[in-house]
Amino acid sequence: MSVTAEVDRYLAELGALSPAGYFVGLHIRFATPLLLFQTYDRAWIDHYTAQAYQLRDPMVAWGFSVEGTTRWSEIDLPDPFGFWVEAESFGLKYGVAVSCGEMKSRTIGGAAHSDREFSDEEVDRIGAIIRHLHSITEPPDSLTQAQQEALRLIAAGDRHTAAAAKLNISESALKARLTAARERLMARTTAEAIQRAKDYGLL
Repeated sequence: MSVTAEVDRYLAELGALSPAGYFVGLHIRFATPLLLFQTYDRAWIDHYTAQAYQLRDPMVAWGFSVEGTTRWSEIDLPDPFGFWVEAESFGLKYGVAVSCGEMKSRTIGGAAHSDREFSDEEVDRIGAIIRHLHSITEPPDSLTQAQQEALRLIAAGDRHTAAAAKLNISESALKARLTAARERLMARTTAEAIQRAKDYGLL
């Protein structure tokens, strides 16, 4: 199974466990996750962004303070902006928070229920899923020279035929290199692979 397919499988399970949606920010560096997945209601996502709640979200503050898994109701941090009340008004009344990884590459996730607390078994499983997602999405520290060359040419604007000619390989061989680079970078498109390679300092 490819890493992308494995990520999809675990996200599907996380979604089934999170009736009111979930958020997973994987490998947060310089305050930005390298990979972000969320299924919260669009109205909440837009409100959260407009209010800059990422700067005052108690779950995020907790996630950068400790590693572990807990219910939102057990997070004992000041909430001067009434974040939890706001979240509840959007149907996010009960939840689980998960934090794992080194501070320089921290993963923080949340899963929500609108009508009940998560059971102990659900809390444990959600924690296990997010920790596994963290593990399998560890950014690569290198690409092969062939993968780098293929990505660079496409990034520079060459079409497949022109890029293959410059590398003196067939177009199918070029596509194979791009496919391998996408898989290594857990990208669904070549454009996404190029951006991630740049973000990771590999191009």
